[in-house]
Amino acid sequence: MDSKITLSFNQTVIEQAKQYAEANNISLSRLIEFLLKKVTSGGYNSLEEFPISDWVNQLAEGQAEYKTAKRTRKAAKSAYFSAKRK
Repeated sequence: MDSKITLSFNQTVIEQAKQYAEANNISLSRLIEFLLKKVTSGGYNSLEEFPISDWVNQLAEGQAEYKTAKRTRKAAKSAYFSAKRK
């Protein structure tokens, strides 16, 4: 059963990911689902261990940077809503 989720990405990354998905005849949703399955089923202890950097480098300009700082739900909610206002 499919469920919906809302994610926020840099607009340039979204456009490049859409182009990548289209070139590979897959929907953007299925591409993200594929990547999430890889991350969660590979036994990786951190994002640094996950071999996604080649894919990220194809989509983004510059070095990939993973931000994994822990924050409270309240802080995450505040950051989400303040980003939506911009």
